[in-house]
Amino acid sequence: MTVEDQILFKREAGRSAAQFADNDMFVGLGTGSTVKYTIECLGEMVRNGLDITGVATSVQTEILAASCGIKLVDLDAVEHLDIVIDGADEIDKDLNLIKGGGGALLREKMVAEKGSRMIVVADESKLSAKLGLFPLPIEVVRFGHATTAKNIADFGIAPSLRMSESEIFITDNGNYIYDCRCGTIDDPAALHKKLKSLTGVVETGLFIGIANTAIIGGANGVRMIGEEK
Repeated sequence: MTVEDQILFKREAGRSAAQFADNDMFVGLGTGSTVKYTIECLGEMVRNGLDITGVATSVQTEILAASCGIKLVDLDAVEHLDIVIDGADEIDKDLNLIKGGGGALLREKMVAEKGSRMIVVADESKLSAKLGLFPLPIEVVRFGHATTAKNIADFGIAPSLRMSESEIFITDNGNYIYDCRCGTIDDPAALHKKLKSLTGVVETGLFIGIANTAIIGGANGVRMIGEEK
């Protein structure tokens, strides 16, 4: 797959997902290079009369959505979200996900769990039989983060502190992220539970049983996995 192909596949998947939005919906807006196309398409639809209210999963998404003319509210202002549209770094056959490559995993999970339906958008390179090809992001508090990383490593995982150029990457929540090589993850739910048991771990990038639908762009066009509209 060339870079140009991947961009095309992402655009097709992202724009296809926008068609699930309808008037008066509360829509969770994810973060990343694929859902960017969803947000831009939703902006076009809003300019043509669509009436939706969005909840952003990151400062980056908030800025983009506002620039597209999408009305936004905070997560606490809504009882539920009709749909949540977000990307993923890896998707297995059961629609379990690894997310957090963009650094917004905590907010993404909080928004996703408030949604009646989560739609994942991605290109076909993100599909895996089992999770583990993509490093698992784990968000940790800054205090004692090296100690937390050592405790993560005791599970046989190789954690690496995320950097942004020469500086430590800091999430929108003021935390650090360790990107962790786990190998093949045979039981994502069990691994998530073990990691969350560690003091200092805020959240993991494992999204288990949350996504309902995946919209995948590829060489043969866009296909849907899971629930249909």
